[in-house]
Amino acid sequence: MLYAFELSGEHDVLPRKEIISCLHVAGLEFREHALFDQCLVVDISGNDWDIDEALVRVGKRLAMAHHIVKVAGICGVSEDTIIATAENLDLSAHISPGQTYVVRAKRIKHSGKIKREFIEGMIGGSIYRKGFRANLRSADVVFRLIMTDRAVLGSVVASVDRGDYEHRAPHRKPFFYPGVLMPRVARALVNISRIRSGEVLLDPFSGTAGILVEAGLLSAHVIGIEVREKIVRGARMNMDLFDSDYSLLVGDACRIPVRNCTVDAIVTDPPYGRSAAIKAESLHHLYSGSFSEMHRVLKKGKLAVVVSEVQVVDFATEAGFSVVDIFTQRIHGSLTRTFTVLRKEC
Repeated sequence: MLYAFELSGEHDVLPRKEIISCLHVAGLEFREHALFDQCLVVDISGNDWDIDEALVRVGKRLAMAHHIVKVAGICGVSEDTIIATAENLDLSAHISPGQTYVVRAKRIKHSGKIKREFIEGMIGGSIYRKGFRANLRSADVVFRLIMTDRAVLGSVVASVDRGDYEHRAPHRKPFFYPGVLMPRVARALVNISRIRSGEVLLDPFSGTAGILVEAGLLSAHVIGIEVREKIVRGARMNMDLFDSDYSLLVGDACRIPVRNCTVDAIVTDPPYGRSAAIKAESLHHLYSGSFSEMHRVLKKGKLAVVVSEVQVVDFATEAGFSVVDIFTQRIHGSLTRTFTVLRKEC
């Protein structure tokens, strides 16, 4: 069965990487079917009911998507083509007799010239003629049309509560410090690490605990290490606000007080010269020592996700990691943020 993920468009690569990782965590068997502008379509094998239940859980994890849609049809973006496709659709997998419906349309950027209200009405009419009743206020089923490179029509399985992330914006937390990752980015990186409920995630440069908060909300036990005692005190205030299962330590990322091979995932945003409070002989020494320690404490076969403004591949490979993925995000001017995904091989 085909399912479409309506992407947020905040980044060219990160939303897709997050979704793929979450599907793996959910244990779903899938393959990528198509990638359109801000829309990823995947083919998922299995029972529809089980898939839908799993995708509801996926929707609760995601940060960089809007909706997950069970696909009824994919066609061109012309008005006539969309209307004809809607008329001929078999909706038996999407709506049951007696259920009500509503139609919502979204045009991605400048895809097509169709008026949203017009096409919603036309699709709604075709569903009505199949014997179903509309309810614009509290429908049982929401049909969604995504107009991008192609038109994707289907029923909404799950929606991402994007407002939740706004409520966790850094300046809304009890303790704030400039230069931290935004919650949606932090959650996406935590998802890419493939951490599961009950597992242990480490951030050896935890700062104000933005990454740890997002992992804690996924019911992971989180461990943070931060060299500055003042920051640790503030980070504890942030963690307590969200009732997380956490351990926060004042310490050195080059000497992590954790036993070998006991951590299930690492997600971290190390300092790259922007902080005067780095207590290390040099940035090179800090990176070399911390990557060696991260490799030591991580379980075999598990992932580390590192955010940086400098290349870290040499430090990572010298420590014993293999590089799984590298992608970048332009922040402003000449500043580029690099995301490096690493694996400790078995």
